[in-house]
Amino acid sequence: MAGKVWVILKKIFSLALIFNALITIAVVIGILFGFYRAYPYWKPFSPYLIEGNLFWLAIAAAMINIFPSACIGRALHTGRFLFHHYVYGFLVLLFASLFVVFFTPVSLIDIFLITSSDLAINIGRFFILGGLTLLLDDLPDVSERIESMLNWVKTKACQARKVLHVLQLVTGLVSFYLLVSVSITTILNPERIVNNIFLISTLLVTVITSLALIKRKAWLKIMPPNCD
Repeated sequence: MAGKVWVILKKIFSLALIFNALITIAVVIGILFGFYRAYPYWKPFSPYLIEGNLFWLAIAAAMINIFPSACIGRALHTGRFLFHHYVYGFLVLLFASLFVVFFTPVSLIDIFLITSSDLAINIGRFFILGGLTLLLDDLPDVSERIESMLNWVKTKACQARKVLHVLQLVTGLVSFYLLVSVSITTILNPERIVNNIFLISTLLVTVITSLALIKRKAWLKIMPPNCD
């Protein structure tokens, strides 16, 4: 019984890491959208952040973290309830998208491009990212063609695993710098805490995930089929 509970908790942990990576990507996309729309008049988190374009490396850090985070969960045998959980991912995505279209004042395209504290908008964002998390985690089981394509991508990534390991370190350190810059700005401007606390939280988890995976040499240990 204890073993099954541990497996389930580890699976939830894996899904949580993927979910946070997607949140990081979504939040940073919103910041970059505002940055380019107001360019050159808005310099985010200046003077502590020297260049707004560095946020692209936070997106890169999150993307590099997704695959080894998913590997933590895919190595476990948790079984399934009625269906593969990619089915639930599709359903959550579908209903979340319909919710955004009919019950929020923004379009589905703009859902991650605006800054808003509106409850309905943030509920829509949460469930869209939750559906994507379930889908990404179980993507190889969607079809044999997708699994074959992913195996090809894994093989290419494995062949470049040393480069990816270094990139994970670089992007993780840059994300740490972004975290420090945002945190200092928020401490010195307490009125921004509501707007920035979510960004600080997701960057913190992204940094910890990157450094933990580097310590474990996660990319260096990945050996998909046909890896030389």
